[in-house]
Amino acid sequence: MISWPFSLKNIIYSMKRLNELIKCKYNIPIYGIKTNSKKIKKGDLFIAVHGYNCDHHAFISEAVANGASAIISEKKVDVDVPVIIVKDTNKALEEICLKFYNHIEKKFRFIGITGTDGKTTTSTIIYNILKDELNCCNIGTNGLEYQQMFFKLNNTTPEMEELYNFLSILSQAGCKTVSMEVSSEALLHRRVDKFNYDVAILTNITEDHLNIHKNIDNYVNAKAKLFKKVKKNGICILNYDDKHAEEIRKVSRGKIYTYGKSSNCDFAICHIKCKDMSTHFDILHKNTSYHITTNLVGEYNAYNITAAFACALLLGLPPRTIIKRIKSINTINGRFEQLDFGQNFTIILDYAHTENGVKNILSTLKKLKHNKIITVIGSAGGREKQKRSAMGKITSQLSDYVIFTMDDPRNENVSDIISDLTKLIEKNNYEKEENRENAIKKSLTMAKAGDVVAILGKGRDEYMAIKDKKVYYSDYEVIKNFFQDNEKH
Repeated sequence: MISWPFSLKNIIYSMKRLNELIKCKYNIPIYGIKTNSKKIKKGDLFIAVHGYNCDHHAFISEAVANGASAIISEKKVDVDVPVIIVKDTNKALEEICLKFYNHIEKKFRFIGITGTDGKTTTSTIIYNILKDELNCCNIGTNGLEYQQMFFKLNNTTPEMEELYNFLSILSQAGCKTVSMEVSSEALLHRRVDKFNYDVAILTNITEDHLNIHKNIDNYVNAKAKLFKKVKKNGICILNYDDKHAEEIRKVSRGKIYTYGKSSNCDFAICHIKCKDMSTHFDILHKNTSYHITTNLVGEYNAYNITAAFACALLLGLPPRTIIKRIKSINTINGRFEQLDFGQNFTIILDYAHTENGVKNILSTLKKLKHNKIITVIGSAGGREKQKRSAMGKITSQLSDYVIFTMDDPRNENVSDIISDLTKLIEKNNYEKEENRENAIKKSLTMAKAGDVVAILGKGRDEYMAIKDKKVYYSDYEVIKNFFQDNEKH
């Protein structure tokens, strides 16, 4: 339990190991730790870290204006509050969080899930299986959830100070286990460096976020950091059908378990059948077969479920309980989410934004009973331009009709992004509509009875990244409003 306010002098004293601080005689009360100047409240300590996109030293004046009691900086600044100079503000943030929150990370059992695709689904399944017996919460793309508690998050893995604050709240609420998506960016920027994991799970690795990591090797190495932080008696669960799994295995600590289609895997997936918007398959483990029935559609979801099954079983839950809870999960927001507004066609909302993710969704839909597949998709600006043409091509191949549109353009022209997406398309089965809202409305207007409309890329996101701003935007709201407006007319 943390007792506020905390003394700035106490915080600084605890950081002596850094050997880079000036003497601090201030006994100023500190009520919170912030790196975002816009979130500063009166009495907070502002730490000017170096983020991926910007240097937060530029926001010191704003932080002071918003009520910051003191500043941690790498250089002198002329403000009316104490400024503590350090060589590395990112390192200082880490040490201050540990002190301020009294090493609260040691109070939890951590389950970390990393990979390009499948993190959200796997983490959510684990949460639904473990939430009762192991007092489990879920932290990831869809927010933080524990019992009746829910917080929206800005990042898949929250910034360090935000994450530690959440852990404090969760600890006071009685939470003991954290199922958490761990992004490559969080691993790269050391947001979770002080966590020791009881379980680490690899879903898969395909080319993504190379704008941050520069190449696939760096991306894999970032993911591998999670498995180096597993406790000596901890568990690593690896998708052994992934071509990078062996690289991860070599650096993993703890006991290693594998899952995949091979009979040599510790948890072997077999007899997968998708029908009537459900999936049926078997998991073979130690000569025992466990039959799984789930409302989560697709072969790729069999992998996500198997990883969650393995995690729960190895943590001691009985198979019957695990299977029952898997069956009870009807949908996961923004992940092959079926939307029903009384229409006579199917609407699928999904976050898929990589070639592999798009292929998973559309190939699954191809296997199900339907008339036409109409797909709405874009690609984010400022990121892997090289992946766009392949993603556009596979979308065209697996759809009857495609509307290419915007998706977080950032500082790129939408028309240029769409041109990249359509470069390799050989079929004449698409159109371009830069305005995403109009593209979605057009797809819903086109759809006939028995068709499927797949709206990909944004899932349940509630923003659009345009230039340097996040503007409120929701695919779900656009769809809902479309049907509400039609009812009025």
